[in-house]
Amino acid sequence: MEFWQALTLGIVQGVTEFLPISSSGHLVLVQDLFSLTGDHLLAFNVFVHVGTLLAVVVYFWRDLLMLSQTLFRKLGRLPVNERDWVLLISLLIGTIPAVLVGVAIGSLVEAYLMFAVPVALALIAGSGLFIYAEWYHFKHPESRPLSVRTGLLIGCFQVLALIPGFSRSGATLAGGMLLGLTRYEAARFSFLLAIPVIAGAAAKVTIDFIAEPGAIVWSSVLVGAGVAFMVAFLVIHWFLGFVRRNTLWPFIWYRLVLAVLILYKEFLV
Repeated sequence: MEFWQALTLGIVQGVTEFLPISSSGHLVLVQDLFSLTGDHLLAFNVFVHVGTLLAVVVYFWRDLLMLSQTLFRKLGRLPVNERDWVLLISLLIGTIPAVLVGVAIGSLVEAYLMFAVPVALALIAGSGLFIYAEWYHFKHPESRPLSVRTGLLIGCFQVLALIPGFSRSGATLAGGMLLGLTRYEAARFSFLLAIPVIAGAAAKVTIDFIAEPGAIVWSSVLVGAGVAFMVAFLVIHWFLGFVRRNTLWPFIWYRLVLAVLILYKEFLV
């Protein structure tokens, strides 16, 4: 892998991980565009995901500290803020569906869906979900507080992210809006929910890589991970501000145009 390819993939991962446009789908497309193959891609993908994981951990360090304190206070039978406790339990329970389904069908996804055409179809399907979420949010603008049930249901929406092209952040954001959260609250919960999911996925791929090691080009890995961290940190900050004032329509149009271009290239060129 060339330096500029690692740099490009790091930027792509950093930008797309937390925007509702699918990081896995874009990585599949860009790696296909660059004709990249080989075992080193597995290690590279692990480390760029770790880069984005560190970005969300650093950005939300105050929230994570608060949640840790809430857990220890609860274990010590000390009084806690009820909203903080509900958020913690919601995040823990919301992680379960994606973990269970991911373990069950992860190998099938890698075998049949990590290609351009399935990504394009998932981009279209995800756009349909976002359109419905925006319509529902417009018709029901009143917001409801986060509950453990809401957290579990958002976790079920997160299962859709196992399909490359659907978008984890998009699925959970749309799910949160459909369940009565504001765009900002849904986005914040989505980012926090990403931490255990990305950490678990990175751990799984790391274990797979240790079991079947391949060559690691450390210069490419460090460039990709470092760029992914910096870009993802900026994207998180920008996106949280964006959803306070704007709808998801710019991302919907982007996804639809990208899907059409992919299908055009695959079938008509």
